[in-house]
This record gives sequence, C-alpha cells and structure tokens, in this order.
Amino acid sequence: MSEFDSLINRLLEQKPELSRKDIDEMIQRKKEKIGAGYLTDQGALFLIASDLGVSLSEPLKVEMGLKDLYVGAKEITLATRVMNVYPARQFSRKDGTQFLLRTMTVYDNDSRAKVKLWDEKANMPGIENLKPGDLVKIIKAYVKSDMRGEPIINVGSGSTIEPDGTESTIPSLDSITDDVSNVKENQQNLVVSGILDGNVRTSEFTNFKGEPAKSLQLRLKGKDGTIIRVVLWNKDESTIPKMITSGAKTRLIGVRTKMGQMGLEIHGDEGTVIEIEGAKEIQPTILRILSTTKSDSGNTLILGVTKEKKLVSIADTVQITKDLAVGDTIECMPSKVYGNSITLEGDALVRKVDEKNIPTLPELRTKIKEIKPSDTLYCIEAIILKSPEKREIQTKSGETILLSETFIEDDTGQIWLKGWRSQARLLEQFTQGEIITVTAVNAKPGLEGRTELFLTAYSVISRKN
Repeated sequence: MSEFDSLINRLLEQKPELSRKDIDEMIQRKKEKIGAGYLTDQGALFLIASDLGVSLSEPLKVEMGLKDLYVGAKEITLATRVMNVYPARQFSRKDGTQFLLRTMTVYDNDSRAKVKLWDEKANMPGIENLKPGDLVKIIKAYVKSDMRGEPIINVGSGSTIEPDGTESTIPSLDSITDDVSNVKENQQNLVVSGILDGNVRTSEFTNFKGEPAKSLQLRLKGKDGTIIRVVLWNKDESTIPKMITSGAKTRLIGVRTKMGQMGLEIHGDEGTVIEIEGAKEIQPTILRILSTTKSDSGNTLILGVTKEKKLVSIADTVQITKDLAVGDTIECMPSKVYGNSITLEGDALVRKVDEKNIPTLPELRTKIKEIKPSDTLYCIEAIILKSPEKREIQTKSGETILLSETFIEDDTGQIWLKGWRSQARLLEQFTQGEIITVTAVNAKPGLEGRTELFLTAYSVISRKN
C-alpha cells in the first residue's frame, strides 16, 4: 500500500461518514481552489484533514524516498547520497538581520533534490567534509516549494544531517555518471563525464549587478565525438590541477543543460565539483621559441615546440621572457599547464639551455593538403593568390567586427586564410604574389564544409626572405 493510500485510510477511520469517492472529489476541489501547480494530491489531503479537524501526522511514517516528497511535509527522514555541497552564504532579511544559508544536492535510487541548511545548520560540524557519493541521513527535515513549485528539503533548528554508515542500495556516483554525448536539453542535477577537448580558460566580466564576476570555460568530447561547451559560473582555475594533459578524462558533478547560441551547453556554478585528470606538481618543459607577439592586454604570447614536435602556446603575463628571441631553446617551469597551453606567472622560472635536438620552424611546416580541422596549431608557407580584403561584419548581437581574408596556396593545394578582430590587421601589409610564412593558425570547417585557416592570438606572419 502506498503512503498516500495509507493516509486516506487513516482519514476514513476518523471520518467513517466519508467515502473514498468523497475524499477524491474534495481533493480535486481543493486543488482547483488553490490553483494548478501548487498542490499534489497528498498535499491537498493534508489541507482537507486540517479542515475536518483530523490529524494525519502522528502515525505517519516519516522515512521516505525523494520521489515521495511533497510540499508541506514535516519531520521527514531520508537516506540519501551527497551529489555536491555549496559554500555557505550570508543574506539579509527585510528587517536587516543576517542569516546563513547553504545548499546541497542529494540523490537516491529514484530522484535528486536540493537541500537548504539554515543559520547554524549551514555550518554544522562535518558539513564541509562531505564529499560527492557520501551516504547521509537527513533527519526531521521539512519540505517547502521553490520558485517553480518543486519541493525543496529544508534543514532548520530541529533538523540534522548525519553520516550514514549502513549498507545502501542507493547507486554510487560512478553508477549515475553519464557520458556527455547523452545529455539533453533542460536537464538538472547531472553528473557527466567526457574527454577534455582543448584548453581551459577563466573569463572575467561584470555581471548584471555591476559586480566583478568570473567563469571557467572548457569543452568536453563524448564517446561518439560530440563536443559540448561547458561554462562553470563563479569558478576559476584555482579549482583544477595546475598540470593537465591533452585529452584528460573529466567529470562534472552537479550541472545542468541549456540551449546556447551555438547549441546545447552544460552550465554549472560554485557548487559544481570538477574532476580532471592531472597533477599538482608541474614538470619543467624544454622547447624552442618559434614566434613571439603581444596580446591586446600587453602579455607576451609565444609559440614554442618540444623535442617531440608538439606545438605549445605560452602566455607570459610577467614579461619573464623579455630578453629571449626567436630560435632560442629554453627550459621553463610554468605556473600552469593545460594541454598544449602554458602560463608563465609570478612563480614561473625560465632559463636558456643548449639543446640541439629540438626542431626548427622549417621542419614543422604542414602542407595544405594535410591540414584538417582540429585544435592543432599549424605552421605553413604559401603564396598569396588574392590580395587580402578587409570588411566589417555585424553579429547577431549587433556588434560590428573586422574580418580580413586572403586565398593562398602551396604545391599541394589552396585554402582560405582569415583573421577576425585584431588578427585581421596582420594581413594588411601583404599583397598578391608574396610568399609568406604563417605560424600558429587553426583549421576549422568553413563554408560548404571546406577547411579554412584562422589566425589566432599567437599568430605571426612574415615574408619569406
């Protein structure tokens, strides 16, 4: 017998003059009166019992599953596993008094739900030590609705959360982890995994409140090759390893999906747990400098190559490489390594070394017919068939940006070379018939599916001597 049927039987025992049909009709009338979307049948039953002067709470079984939650439930006990735990935050009431609130997400065999911990419960002993997958028991909680009418578990002064050392049938975190290629629109409280595709970067901006904000951005590739953009709001690179190899296995705990301008995206926030294969200890890297340029913010951007012919992009934010030149071989101890991207910050070390076995730029050039769309940076040498043309393009958001493009070829094929925004200016000094060397270009699918080359922030173009 379901809990709902048990409650109806309890009401019938105390009100024998009513029939089951009478109660069903009273439930429908109550829901119609309150309004659609606010009451479940079980919640309406509690209100009806109160109208009739009947108490259903005393003999009610208080331990339930997440799927049985209903708005208005009190003193419930739930056995769950932790998905993620948010930091505690301080808020102000209308009267000016302060209160603490911490949110966490839990799951069981059937459902997932949010839990709010109020005031002193936000910092109860051991709460910050909870990890994803831990078994916990939520005791004497109550249920209210969120802005969408969904039930939320609340832990107040009379409630508590305890570690649950008993054996459980609730699936482990690994069991509920899904490949990123399987996600769909408008899903909540997800655990997804995939392969890190490209680099990880932090973006800083001003939010709608005029306050400084940040986000961690990356891309995940699924088992079927699907690539999905990920944005984790209010997170930065301090939450991930300092050294991450290309193609690192990655898992995101506590995220949701939504449609963005470029398709389906995964979004998370400060409560999202991000697990990336990597290391806290960074190893030194030996490489040859192939090109240097400056970013719009004044940082030195370097393209280097290792002994294994791997191209590496280096962002020097502290000008530690100011006395180095193209062709130098160096050993550097970076601040961060994300795949093929290196960052040199205050704790970085760089010194020149005598290393003969690192390739030079001519040894690294790729023929046009061998270029394929990927995150690989290419170096090419080609002749300009069509003088670069520059024009302004208006985006969907109304922004006007600069585009410059030219058509080039080598002895194996032809391809378009394009530059957007500040990179568009790199093509201004060149004309038809000149032979150019271009470092650090990306290849992407262009119009009609043909591959095109795009200049990057690390790109340098020079005439062949």
